[in-house]
Amino acid sequence: MANEQPIKIIATNRKARHLYHILDTVEAGLVLSGTEVKSLRAGRASLVDAYAAFSGNEAYVYNLFINAYEQGNRFNVPERRPRKLLLHRREINRLIGQVSQKGFTLVALQLYFKGSRVKLQLGLAKGKREYDKREDVKERESKREMDRALKDMRHGPRGRRGDTG
Repeated sequence: MANEQPIKIIATNRKARHLYHILDTVEAGLVLSGTEVKSLRAGRASLVDAYAAFSGNEAYVYNLFINAYEQGNRFNVPERRPRKLLLHRREINRLIGQVSQKGFTLVALQLYFKGSRVKLQLGLAKGKREYDKREDVKERESKREMDRALKDMRHGPRGRRGDTG
C-alpha cells in the first residue's frame, strides 16, 4: 500500500496485559508541545500507570510520563501533565458508554510514531482477578512444557556437554 507509514515504537506498557483483560483497542493522537516531541524522539517516555479519562466531551491521558527535554529550558512543560487525546466525536461517545459500565477503564498500551505523528494505543480493559492471573501463568507454563517436549522429540533429548556416548 502506498499510504503505509513506518511505525517506530517509543514505549509499551507490558504490565497492562498482565493486570487487565484487553477487550478492544483504539488509536488516538496526542496534543503535545515541541519539547515533548523532541524528548519522545530520544525515546524518553513511560506508560506505567497511564490511563485515559473523560472531562466533558474531551478525552485526556493521565500519568503519561514524558521526560523533560535537556535543551528545552523554559519551554519544558510538567512531565506528568494531562494531555488531550485526539479522537473523533463518535469514538469518544462510544468509549464513554463502554467505560461507564462497572469495571471498565481505558489503559495506555503503546506509544509510537506513525510517520511524523505521535499516536497512543489505548485498550478498553477490565481488571483481572487474582485467579485469572494464576490461570494465565499456568497456561504459559504448560505451553512452555509442551514446546520443550516437542523440541526434545524432534532433536532428541539434551545431553550434557562433554558426553560422547
